[in-house]
Amino acid sequence: MEEFRTPRGRRAATRRYPPGIPNPVDIHVGSRVRLRRTLLGLSQDKLGQALGLTFQQVQKYERGANRIGASRLFELSRILDVPVSFFYDDMPDDVAAAIGAPVGGFHDQPQATYEAESLSRRETLELVRAYYRIASPKVRKRLFELTKSLGKADDDA
Repeated sequence: MEEFRTPRGRRAATRRYPPGIPNPVDIHVGSRVRLRRTLLGLSQDKLGQALGLTFQQVQKYERGANRIGASRLFELSRILDVPVSFFYDDMPDDVAAAIGAPVGGFHDQPQATYEAESLSRRETLELVRAYYRIASPKVRKRLFELTKSLGKADDDA
């Protein structure tokens, strides 16, 4: 790990990855782009058109092979209708640690863990899309409560 000084003279560490090895943060951000794109039912081609890019460029962003610049990230947040922070949400501690960022943040209690892979499974995405196609908020709420109770029943068993 290399060290450098920030403009205010503080020490900071940066890690350079060999050519062809994507930075774990770029992979995480790309996976969040893919998650949101898929939840909205957009193809890579449609997202690329909205950005003025080819679908291959969108693929590279989603894999983390190409880094997404700040202005492009802002544009993505507007197209995908999420705040910029969405792309960094749920970043695993090992990814943050890999770049030398402090782990844990300011929360008082440990955060609940989840299986990140389950969020990007086709079954999960289809379920979320079907859920949001239910027009009635009352029916959606009842289905949500039913699902929570079924999940709790499995925990008790």
